[in-house]
Amino acid sequence: MRNILTIIKKELARFFKDRKLVFTTVLFPGLMIYLLYSFMGSGFLSKIEGDDTYIPKIYVSEMPSVLEPMFVETKFDYRGFEENELDTILTQIENKEIDVAILFPSEFEANVEDRSSIPNIQIYYNSTKSDSMSAYRVIDTVLNQYENSLSNVFDINNTQGVIYDLASEKDLTGEMFSMMLPMLLMIFIFSGCMGIAPESIAGEKERGTIATLLVTPMKRSELAIGKIISLSIISLLAGLSSFLGTILSLPKLYGSQMEGVNAMAYSMTDYAMLLMIILSSILIIISLISIISAYSKSVKEASTAIMPLMIIVMLIGVSSMMIGEKGPALLTALIPLYNNVACMNGIFGFSLNTMYFAITIIVNLIYTFIFVFVLAKMFNSEKCMF
Repeated sequence: MRNILTIIKKELARFFKDRKLVFTTVLFPGLMIYLLYSFMGSGFLSKIEGDDTYIPKIYVSEMPSVLEPMFVETKFDYRGFEENELDTILTQIENKEIDVAILFPSEFEANVEDRSSIPNIQIYYNSTKSDSMSAYRVIDTVLNQYENSLSNVFDINNTQGVIYDLASEKDLTGEMFSMMLPMLLMIFIFSGCMGIAPESIAGEKERGTIATLLVTPMKRSELAIGKIISLSIISLLAGLSSFLGTILSLPKLYGSQMEGVNAMAYSMTDYAMLLMIILSSILIIISLISIISAYSKSVKEASTAIMPLMIIVMLIGVSSMMIGEKGPALLTALIPLYNNVACMNGIFGFSLNTMYFAITIIVNLIYTFIFVFVLAKMFNSEKCMF
């Protein structure tokens, strides 16, 4: 145990003494994720809503008197035009100089009144201009409301003050977080592991410093365990930094879709189970990357060899979106990495099977012990180390 603690202290000291490495591995990912997602959310929101101070220019031909009051309420800049000017106006819409052109049939009101024929209203807009698209949606809503008022046979959920969507804050939170966060967490965890593990093993092989460790009077299994535990601690810090950056930036990323979503809906037990799953995921990933690094001659070779594993982890992370309401089959708890994603999905969705969770933790520890045994055997191999 003393030898293992010595290796852990050595690795942690090497990491935390390098301030640049601490910043780029632990602090920088969370900060960048927060800024990136926040800017993305602001950009999407401004793209959808358009400029609040801008007044759309709407050209209308043959405006029916019955609709005029409804259009005036929208407070757009309405201007009339003749049908022979349509081509010029369409060119201006295409060039984003005008927002919308509405062409009513000349006999619109008569046709609506006697139901002799169905009039066709032509609305031209430019979907690549956010203000034009927003104005079109408003006009489309106004016309649909007018059409419904003419043939209102029955209403659906039209009682004021009554909430018909019975989904609770907990349900909304679970649905939103269970779809995205397992995938993001797996990517963050893998990125943290990938950033430090190759340097710790393949880097020492490349510099020749690992030979000093191998000649010390300690078991190779102790060296392997010390390496994996110390790297797991550092990877956990990097993963938690990315996780916090994501949680804090989600409201800005999703905007109005985050209404009713509250991260405080999760209990301390949920967060404790999530932490255990994150730790077990890190142990598995660190062990796999360490084995690849021990087999590689340099950091560059190790980073290249790790890329296929990264693709596999990303695909497994995406699988969280395909897990149904009944949850995964119990046997899938035996599949490393996938079982972690399924547990994260269950925790965030408030539907975790405790038996599945327990099997996942045990299976992950078993796989970790196997990988540590393999790594120790590789440390014992002169051909592999030198």
